Amino acid sequence: LGGGGARGASHVGMVKAIQEAGIPIDMVGGVSIGAFMGALWCTERNVTTMTQKAREWSKKMTQWWRQLLDLTYPATSMFKGSYFNQTIYSTFGDTYIEDLWLPYFTITTDITASVMRIHTHGSLWRYIRGSMSLSGYMPPLCDPTDGHLLLDGGYVNNLPADVMKRCGAKYILAIDVGSQDDMDLTNYGDDLSGWWLLLKRLPFTSPVKVPNLPDIQSRLAYVSCVRQLEEVKNSDYCEYIRPPIDKYTTLQFGSFDEIKDVGYNHGKTFFTGMMKGGAYPPFLKSPDPPVPKTVPRKISTVQSTSYTFTDLAQMVCKVQRKPYSGASDSSDDDYEADEEDTQEVGYASEPSGNILDSNHSPLMRRRRTGGSLSLSENELESESEFYSRTRLHQ
Repeated sequence: LGGGGARGASHVGMVKAIQEAGIPIDMVGGVSIGAFMGALWCTERNVTTMTQKAREWSKKMTQWWRQLLDLTYPATSMFKGSYFNQTIYSTFGDTYIEDLWLPYFTITTDITASVMRIHTHGSLWRYIRGSMSLSGYMPPLCDPTDGHLLLDGGYVNNLPADVMKRCGAKYILAIDVGSQDDMDLTNYGDDLSGWWLLLKRLPFTSPVKVPNLPDIQSRLAYVSCVRQLEEVKNSDYCEYIRPPIDKYTTLQFGSFDEIKDVGYNHGKTFFTGMMKGGAYPPFLKSPDPPVPKTVPRKISTVQSTSYTFTDLAQMVCKVQRKPYSGASDSSDDDYEADEEDTQEVGYASEPSGNILDSNHSPLMRRRRTGGSLSLSENELESESEFYSRTRLHQ
């Protein structure tokens, strides 16, 4: 989401159109007013709440009497920035960037180190304030981490689609709401008289288009931004979108709803036209044809839905179980008899079936009078004598 002052209200309408088109939003980046609107979406993820908070903030920006109280001696800026800070803090509070629902970043211009700063963590309201600090109007924000002075990120990158690409985004929607500089300027020759320009303002004279001193300073500040914006327009990794908001000024915050509707109508027309034309964007692929449903093959005529779990248990109990093929009938009878005897006497340790010869089966069924499975020393001696006599007898 790009910067553009009051024209940023169209971001709210564009987000609504994106949601209605069924396009998921996985990451948000913004500059200046785009940083503010993008943070609202990442905080709320609800278009209605986002619209309400954005409208309330825009209304505060039209209260000129409060801003007059914030005026100061213009050594650095026209305003102290305390009222502007209050409007942003009342919207986001003490939220941190890393606490948002979606990955988010904003851009500021570090005039201490003369570099572009990308903020992906830290105090949300402070870095939004830094990204919205126009030179001459607001004082630079002092970064609480290193003390560097931060100004509006639009001076270096007013539409950071390239930054979002480096952050890992595959399909990018770049929404531009910045001002369009007039390129049709008057060729006044080698020198220029201010008195001549003043005379050209009188009626019945042909008008001339010559930038004034603030316009020249603004164009100088945004030179690198304009070059970067042209690269974004000509890139193939993002979808460049610009709503028709050129007639609105940067400080026209009183027209919030009108600008918002312009953004919504443009976004709805843009995405609907792509769908009807069959030119599906890469992030919204054409739906696959429906797969015909296969009728499952009927494998049984028994309707099991009328049976309960208890009925199934009774049916299982009625099934006749076959005896184990490795055991004889006599061994089964002996096992049943042994099982009945265990209620009165204990077993001595004996191996499982087929380990000894069948002739030794009486030895294995010798009973102990105790209930314990372990043998004492006297019992061990008697057991050994018993086995010795039996072997001699055999």
